[in-house]
Amino acid sequence: MQHDLLSAFIVLLIVTDPLGNVPVVLSLLKGVPRARRLWVITREYLIATGLLLLFMVAGERLLRAMRLSEVSLEISGGVILFLIALGMVFPGMGVNMAQRAAPSEPGSEAPAEPLLVPLATPLIAGPSALATVVLLASRQPEQASAWGAAIVLAMGCGWCVLAMAEHLSHRLNPVALRAMERFMGLLLSAMAVEMLTSGLRRAFGV
Repeated sequence: MQHDLLSAFIVLLIVTDPLGNVPVVLSLLKGVPRARRLWVITREYLIATGLLLLFMVAGERLLRAMRLSEVSLEISGGVILFLIALGMVFPGMGVNMAQRAAPSEPGSEAPAEPLLVPLATPLIAGPSALATVVLLASRQPEQASAWGAAIVLAMGCGWCVLAMAEHLSHRLNPVALRAMERFMGLLLSAMAVEMLTSGLRRAFGV
């Protein structure tokens, strides 16, 4: 499956799921003073952007070191993205994006100010986003500048959403948020199926 700047931006925006992360971020930042919340979100997005750019640059070397082929990464990436899309469209199935950074114990106390974990990763730059940039860089290395731009644009849009997290939580109807997330999941599932079938065609020479 060939990607361009727009499709890479859309995939990254969907897998990082800023709208779905709004309730989780609000929960994580409860113990942070209001004056520092925007700074914390900005810092974590800068860290997440750095991680994604690092994986984009080192993606091909990482594949060689682990003796993985581009085809296997494309197939596995399609499966992972489809599971995430399934969880977005049908809650309780697939991978639930909103729960991936939840505290491990119901009674556990979240840190006053998250640093790197769990906000920058895995909430923003999670395994699916990291796998996506590695796949893009390994399949079309000549488009490195486009992938870098897609990462920066997706992270910028995500930052804008989470910077307005409190405002959105009061303004947007939960039903509307859920409908939007399901629509994004539908788009992601179509992209995941295309990625998976493309990998299978390459693997079996069809």
